[in-house]
Amino acid sequence: MSNIRAKTYGKRPFLIHFPGSVAFPIGAPGGRLSCVALVLLLLAGSPSQSVHGDDASDRALARRELLRAVAFYDEHVSVNGGYLWRYSADLKWREGEGKADADTAWVQPPGTPTVGEALLYAYQVTGEPRILAAAQRTGEALCAGQLVSGGWDYRIVSGEQRSQYMYRQSSKHGPKARNVTTLDDNTTQAALQFLMKLDRELHFKHQAIHAAAMYALDKLVAVQYPNGAWPQRFSEAPNPADFPPLPASYPQSWSREYPKLDYRSHYTFNDNSIADTIETMFMAHQIYRDQAAEQADQYRQAALRGGAFILAAQMPEPQPGWAQQYDREMHPAWARKFEPPAVTGGESQGVMRVLLELYDWSGEERFLKPIPSALAYFRRSLRPDGRLARFYELKTNRPLYFTKDYQLTYDDSDMPTHYGFIISSNLDAIERKYQSLLKSGPNRPTLAPRPERIERPSSRNIRMAAQLARELDQRGAWVTQGELRFDDRDASVPLIDSREFATRIRQISQGIGAASEK
Repeated sequence: MSNIRAKTYGKRPFLIHFPGSVAFPIGAPGGRLSCVALVLLLLAGSPSQSVHGDDASDRALARRELLRAVAFYDEHVSVNGGYLWRYSADLKWREGEGKADADTAWVQPPGTPTVGEALLYAYQVTGEPRILAAAQRTGEALCAGQLVSGGWDYRIVSGEQRSQYMYRQSSKHGPKARNVTTLDDNTTQAALQFLMKLDRELHFKHQAIHAAAMYALDKLVAVQYPNGAWPQRFSEAPNPADFPPLPASYPQSWSREYPKLDYRSHYTFNDNSIADTIETMFMAHQIYRDQAAEQADQYRQAALRGGAFILAAQMPEPQPGWAQQYDREMHPAWARKFEPPAVTGGESQGVMRVLLELYDWSGEERFLKPIPSALAYFRRSLRPDGRLARFYELKTNRPLYFTKDYQLTYDDSDMPTHYGFIISSNLDAIERKYQSLLKSGPNRPTLAPRPERIERPSSRNIRMAAQLARELDQRGAWVTQGELRFDDRDASVPLIDSREFATRIRQISQGIGAASEK
């Protein structure tokens, strides 16, 4: 789930902290705080011009440069409002997860939805109309890339290539036009979450954006399997008779050779696809319940059905975890050539976090019941180094790995490097969250809160915003060093990065605040 992650909490030292200053630990080496030291600390924390410069002029600089950065990204980097992951500084080389051209945008984060979310946040914090216009154009780019099947492919293409895809807004489709929605890598879910938030910001009055969000939500409800799962990819709704609800079970046997079968219709936890979809449906319920209560309740019920599938997908003893994917008999199944039928130490941790969130959102105690047995099982399964294997052999629980030529093995000495076959353990954090919820009960948090408009930014945030503003080049671009995977150079090069842009406009907005503040 894109924003459902394990949280850790540690003890903090007892500090004296003054706004805009360095925190000073009580009892630090150097003895007691003298009166002189205390006065110096107070002066260091004051927002006086002699210490921090002119906050008003820094805010004005940051506001002016933020608008210049947004204009550059909107007018010179985007493809009709859509974005890729990275660009060479001169914009000649472009890439998402794959190589791209000047007519291509990427939906998979950190592409178009990531930039759109950051633009929307910056508008909500600052109230600048130019930023809302850029966010709206990004929303319209996603509308243009929505497929007839309801969601999005990894990319959106323009120009002559558009006939290769069955876009909902286009009537010109080739005979083999692609119409496959993907829930992989938070692609469709991230696009839809941004569109829903933008729809709310526009008071549900932008016809194309509102219609695209409703269409995508209705399709996600329609393609949900009878047991509550979603396919990782789809082009049409399944035949319910072909997918009877069953509990997870072990197959009598399974092939150790990759069978090269189509796994697109499998029930899939891989890459958090079901978790991200459940979150999206809960978010839809919260955003639309006052505007369309009956429809919104359908989205909530779809999310709860997704949770019911997670309960049914827990494997029985002796391995009460989850598989990456299941066939229609609810047996763990092959996906890619390095993803065998197995219990997974990776996605299972994500599934447990989703169950905790489901309880927090819904208050239904059934979502807590699988946690104790799953935690105990995975603690028994830890490797000697304290980590978990990505895959555990069915019934024997022996860790499974692959060699670099993709032969299944029990030996971890010759693994491919492109995939995580050994996973960090977050079991302690999951257990802390579980125990916390047992004590507190469900919190029913808001999934898409609208950030408050900042009226009085802190001096620290103003200084950070001014520093970011000064780092823009003459065009209004933030240029950093990094590697492009698909250019001809095998070295660090100057580049423009969408994730970096999104992070920086959020940070700079926090130091600007609302234009009305005097």
